[in-house]
Amino acid sequence: MTSRPAPGRRDATGTWRFPPPGPLIQQAYHDLDLAADLTSRQLATLGDLTDTPRPWDPPSCSDPSLEHQLCEWLHAVVAWHNHEYVWDANTAIPNCWPDHPHLVHELAVLADQRYQAQCAFSSDLLEDWHRYSLPAFIERMHARLKDHCGEGHQPWPARARYARYLADVNPVDR
Repeated sequence: MTSRPAPGRRDATGTWRFPPPGPLIQQAYHDLDLAADLTSRQLATLGDLTDTPRPWDPPSCSDPSLEHQLCEWLHAVVAWHNHEYVWDANTAIPNCWPDHPHLVHELAVLADQRYQAQCAFSSDLLEDWHRYSLPAFIERMHARLKDHCGEGHQPWPARARYARYLADVNPVDR
């Protein structure tokens, strides 16, 4: 993994600003905001929007440039979180998070909710993020990782069980 610069400090408070998404992600948000404000008749003229990229759902960002920007943004969000919200090392997001699909999915939602909260015109969404989203994410991360990656990435403990599942679901000619 390449070294990434830490987000810049913010003036007198000593806190870091939440990392902004890249221009392609901002465009995806813009497109989604426009679509959300259209009438059903206007939406019908646009056609099928099911393939519209949604930054909170990484597989929907299939364009390689957009996928790269999403990955970079999530790296910056993890660095930001680990600096701004981690006092006890147990709440840090591990460096190996890209090797955990469940964390990638959850981090994208967490980043999206934090981004939406900072764009709001009141503190309500940010309060919800602090009260519900972040603690729930940390709790789920602990429940799923347990102590497997505390001192470095460990291989997927459920790999054999998953392989057996696939063998049972897709039996080869018997």
